[in-house]
Amino acid sequence: MELKATRYEIADGVAVVTLARPKRRNAWTGRMHTEYRWILAQADQNPTVRVIVVTGDPDGQAFCAGADLGALDGHAEKGRYDSGTNETISMPGFGVDPAFDATFAYHFGVGKPIIAAINGPAAGVGLVLAAFADLRFCVPGAKFTAAHGRFNFPAEFGLSWVLPRIVGLTHANDILLSSRTFTSEEAMTMGFLNRLVAPESLMGEVLDYAKALARNVAPGSARESKRQVYRDLHRDAASSVVAAERLLEAMIREPDYKEGVRAWTEKRPAAWTG
Repeated sequence: MELKATRYEIADGVAVVTLARPKRRNAWTGRMHTEYRWILAQADQNPTVRVIVVTGDPDGQAFCAGADLGALDGHAEKGRYDSGTNETISMPGFGVDPAFDATFAYHFGVGKPIIAAINGPAAGVGLVLAAFADLRFCVPGAKFTAAHGRFNFPAEFGLSWVLPRIVGLTHANDILLSSRTFTSEEAMTMGFLNRLVAPESLMGEVLDYAKALARNVAPGSARESKRQVYRDLHRDAASSVVAAERLLEAMIREPDYKEGVRAWTEKRPAAWTG
């Protein structure tokens, strides 16, 4: 696929996806969504990729400013919502669990950890994208907003499901009912972010974290641990334990288990096969 609204690079086991519409503050379009899903599918299927990082083009001075205003005008003119995508769009993460088979929920089915490197404002769908990542690193002073209230929209794309699970009901209601703007410092106190990092150090710290994860964690362990987390949001404790025991019985037969034991005993880096 020709990438016009995104960039995709791989190095040292880490795929970096850049939302690249800097003249529009990396605003989201159907084209960007189509490219983004294609990239996630490619990265998920690539055995050399262990971790995925999502960020915004720094020239756009935003992570993602939300839906492009042209798309918003188009909805109003058509009198209906138009995603700007079609039936040929890639389906990353689909087929793992029915609970993940929907727009943005597909992140949970992708078998690689996804880190959002939030280098500027994240509004509307930008906030959604950050919320559905597994980890969130952000620069100080970045602004967030759900934004939907000012357009007579509902909470978008599952934010009403995912935000209470990240920040709790009280903070989620504040964000979603008011559509107010809040800063990364406040987001950190809410528990929305994992780390605040100086702008000049953000990508370096994110990549160091991602490379350490890729180096130290068996790919199968990362994949199954991630899926356990999101599946267990729907389970009771006993069901979670039973599922974990079944996974343990299966994964202990895999080569990476023996390799992990040998590497630990021999005090060397593991050579994971995935």
